[in-house]
Amino acid sequence: MQNDIKTKAYVLKRTNYGEADRILNIITPSGKMSVIAKGVRKEKSKLAGGIELFSLVELNVHQGKSEFGLVTSAKMVEYFNKIVMDYDRTEFAAMVLKKISKYAEGSDNPEFFSIADQSLRALNDGVDISLIRSWFLINLMRANGEEVNLYRDIDGEKLTPEKRYSWDVMESAFIVNENGNFGANEIKMLRLMMTSDLKIVARVKNYEEMMPRISHLAEIIAKQ
Repeated sequence: MQNDIKTKAYVLKRTNYGEADRILNIITPSGKMSVIAKGVRKEKSKLAGGIELFSLVELNVHQGKSEFGLVTSAKMVEYFNKIVMDYDRTEFAAMVLKKISKYAEGSDNPEFFSIADQSLRALNDGVDISLIRSWFLINLMRANGEEVNLYRDIDGEKLTPEKRYSWDVMESAFIVNENGNFGANEIKMLRLMMTSDLKIVARVKNYEEMMPRISHLAEIIAKQ
């Protein structure tokens, strides 16, 4: 039927509603949606196993006259169980869902689903959290239209391997500084983060030494 959709999704938030229902905020390849799973809190509900957090799920949703789509079936595709076995990873995964929910509001940009998907998979696979966090924040801002200029400095000059740079918070740009924290390796890594999937970035060897500087910049960018 025209008003029925089948979609992969991640549950961003679950809110109890009435005696046995739940309202779900989900992120799909088509954007963020709010749906209702009726009777899901009942003991024998067939929907319960398909709406877990930190899981890739497949939902059938009927779009009627209500503001909420109605979940008619739910199936778990993948459960990232290793996330919930580690407190730090669980805490960060919860932050990922919260920020995706905030920035994807009112957007149909498919990148938000991809960013959530790649981040949760990397957390489950044991990738370094600082690397995931930096990639996540940089790409979240990019998907929100706040891309960082990694090719020219504050004066419009091309960034070169021979110079070092600092980040000018007020101008949101790199500035030449012979004692700056950013050289050729850091800028190359930042460019890779902004243009490549997380699994490719995670293959870079010996990135640990530069991560404190990259992580600090990612945090600054996310707060601007």
